[in-house]
Amino acid sequence: MEGGFRIELAQESGYRFKVRFDHAAVPDLITDEVAPLGTDAGPNPSRLLAAAVANCLAASLLFAMRKFGNEPGPITAEASVTIGRNAQKRLRIAHIAVDLKLGVAADAIVQRERILAQFEEFCIVTQSVRAGIPVDVRVLDATGAVLHATETPAQAA
Repeated sequence: MEGGFRIELAQESGYRFKVRFDHAAVPDLITDEVAPLGTDAGPNPSRLLAAAVANCLAASLLFAMRKFGNEPGPITAEASVTIGRNAQKRLRIAHIAVDLKLGVAADAIVQRERILAQFEEFCIVTQSVRAGIPVDVRVLDATGAVLHATETPAQAA
């Protein structure tokens, strides 16, 4: 993927857009704004950003786990987004918090400390987003125990 990629957007009606990806195997995606501005025909850009951050973190954690021979069971992710107003009173994404839950208990993970210390660094979306939006991450095992937590310092307004 190094070098970049392209997507195309085409307005269908109102705030509804068709997103076409430059990968033939990937189907088009419909995006839309929430009502009353849009018609809720698809995710809005804020939800897409949250999904991208959570998905990238989950994939990075999966890769790191498998690199050391672990099978983490099904990984689930939940992203919580805080919307706030900036100094100019414009709506902005103020914060994203992601919980990643593994399908195994902590004691079943080989090289756990090493994996948890570095998997976030390989997530290109989260590290890029963190340049402007704080992103906090927690990893929980199958019992709900918190194995890892990072907090991104708030950005200066």
